[in-house]
Order: sequence, then C-alpha cells, then structure tokens
Amino acid sequence: MHKTNISQTDYKIRLATLVDQPKILDLYKKVAKNAGGIARTAEEVTEEYIKNNLEKSDNSGICLVIDDPSANRIIGEIHCYKLVPKIFRHILTELTVVVDNEYQNKGLGKLLFTSLFNIIETSRTDILRVELIARESNEKAIRFYEKLGFKIEGRFEKRVNGVEADIPMAWFNENYVSETSTKDI
Repeated sequence: MHKTNISQTDYKIRLATLVDQPKILDLYKKVAKNAGGIARTAEEVTEEYIKNNLEKSDNSGICLVIDDPSANRIIGEIHCYKLVPKIFRHILTELTVVVDNEYQNKGLGKLLFTSLFNIIETSRTDILRVELIARESNEKAIRFYEKLGFKIEGRFEKRVNGVEADIPMAWFNENYVSETSTKDI
C-alpha cells in the first residue's frame, strides 16, 4: 500500500512530456474503471487517446502532472488545449482532470487547477477562458468547479447516453490581453 496520508505540500506539479504517456495511460485506465471517474471507459482509454491529448496540450495548451512521491507513477493529471479555428485562439478547452482514486479528497484536484490557473494568469495571458463540461449528475464536481471560479454557461440536454444533460462551464482569466482587435475576427 502506498503512503497516501502526506500533506499537499509534499506533491510537486510539473509540466507533462511525451515520456509520461505510459504512466498517464495507467492513471486514466485505473480511474476509468470506477463509475463517475471520467467520461471514457477503460476500453476507450487508449495509447492514441493519451498521445493525442499530450501532443495537443504541448502544441497549444497545458498538461500538468503530479508524481507519486513514494512510487514511480503519476497520480494526477490535468490538460486543456486550443481548438484549431483562429476565432477560438483565446480559449483552452477539452479540459480533463484525473486524480488516482487512492489520492482523491486530499486537495490534489484543487492543486492541479490552481497550478493551471497560475500558469495561465502569468504566462498565458493570450487565454481568456478555460472550458470544461461536467455531467449533470456529478453535482459534487460541479460544486467543486464553481468554488474554483467556473461559471455554468447552460445545458446540453440529453447529451449523455441520450438521457442526461452535460453542463458547460468556463473560468475567465482576469489577466487576459487581447492579441487582436475585433476587426480581425
């Protein structure tokens, strides 16, 4: 059993690299096995899926990980990236956050988000908004995201399995600096 009762200050956040792909894959597969862990099933979490997220995050977004301080594995990951159309260049989207089940409710999700926001506020002032989508039934996550500063922006009715709504949410960077005027849009 891994030591899981250490303080939040014992965890180090770092930028992910392609070398992390196998460990991130292991993390996602583990979390995907639990109902409500992430939207994808363990079978849908593939090497290509993880590689695609890492490459897109490296090219236009951010991907952060937390290493287990007592073992050779990753216990948390957050990523988001830009969409291709130029009119969306001020947005990081497709945000996914994953924390190993053994390490949940220890503040690591909050640590990942606050680290992400700090990078955006200080180094990515080209980003105005960060978007995520939460399943309507995941009320705990929605409350968590709201406490972090995300705003609910509507509902995608019957989006999940044709019966449940998804809730789009956004966080806004107060340090945003527009690169262009509105005439370029």
